[in-house]
Amino acid sequence: MTPREKYIADHAALFWYTPEAKKKDINDNLLVETILNYGSMDDVKALFNLLGMDKVAEIFFAAKGRQKLNYFPQIYNFFTLVFNRYVPQRNPELQAN
Repeated sequence: MTPREKYIADHAALFWYTPEAKKKDINDNLLVETILNYGSMDDVKALFNLLGMDKVAEIFFAAKGRQKLNYFPQIYNFFTLVFNRYVPQRNPELQAN
């Protein structure tokens, strides 16, 4: 079992709406959206460990149109602030360090 498959299996309750046979097909976009919207902070930390904060931020900010609206407004605001603060590509002050 890959780390990704193990992660999804360990957090199966978050993917209750996905049939068991389809869980292996969960893409990064759905994984990030689900964990950020419905996961605990421990789930978010585990997601950062799995994909990396830079990759999660990239996926998060790539959401446009309907995908962007899938994030709860409070979640979108919170993680926009987090990623702008802690991801060097999003914050010029961090790039200088």
